[in-house]
Amino acid sequence: MRCTSLCYIERDGQYLMLHRVRKENDENRDKWIGIGGKFEEGESPEDCMLREVREETGLRLLSWRFRGIVTFVSDEWGTEYMHLFTADRFEGELRRDCEEGELAWIGKRELLTKKIWEGDRIFLRLLEENAPFFSLKLRYCGDSLAEAVINGRDIPGILSNCE
Repeated sequence: MRCTSLCYIERDGQYLMLHRVRKENDENRDKWIGIGGKFEEGESPEDCMLREVREETGLRLLSWRFRGIVTFVSDEWGTEYMHLFTADRFEGELRRDCEEGELAWIGKRELLTKKIWEGDRIFLRLLEENAPFFSLKLRYCGDSLAEAVINGRDIPGILSNCE
């Protein structure tokens, strides 16, 4: 079981995204994700998020909001508790090179055309709708979303093909 933090940094209708193309054995390989990573010993969700943003982007966040907790359950990668944030103010110079992948500002609508996890579309919609703090469970079989539960209630239309 892993604990992580992920942040979607916003600017002018865009998110700063990370295209994960550098690590070989990476569950997010070739996908576009927000900025974040695993907790280190003694870190709070905010500590982790702020450190990861600084390490991966070179930016220092000035304003952020804790938006929800996403529980990922995977038959290949185990369970992860992801603490989801958005940020709208920052300072510093954007790092040109990130060892995790390539950084790019992507329009929020354009992001939905990129290679992202199917469940990310659900929480990206919740972020866009300015939903109150939420708990989202996403169960995957391989790369296929098998189940989605928001605040303890099934999201209809997710067909499991991997029981």
